[in-house]
Amino acid sequence: MKCKISRNAAKVLLAEIEKEEDKELKLRVYVTHSHGDHAHYGMKLDKPTENDVVVSTDKGIDVILQKDEPFLDGIRIDYFYVPEEGFSVTNPGKGNHGDH
Repeated sequence: MKCKISRNAAKVLLAEIEKEEDKELKLRVYVTHSHGDHAHYGMKLDKPTENDVVVSTDKGIDVILQKDEPFLDGIRIDYFYVPEEGFSVTNPGKGNHGDH
């Protein structure tokens, strides 16, 4: 499985992860719901289970993804400052290029 994190997202994520007292927690990205050919995503700090794979990114952040969820393979995590500040998780490889 693959996961990309933009520079802006990595900066914000690393600041949050470094605050966490439990150093075993990693970033989990999960599908909140899917319909048709795309999914919507959520994020939280969590510990991996036997149903997960931990993907190391080039930004030094390990991401937990559920093994049997095809919408998670190839996700991209971005952080935008405008028009609203916040994270955006998309999967360009699955045709999901943003919110609708």
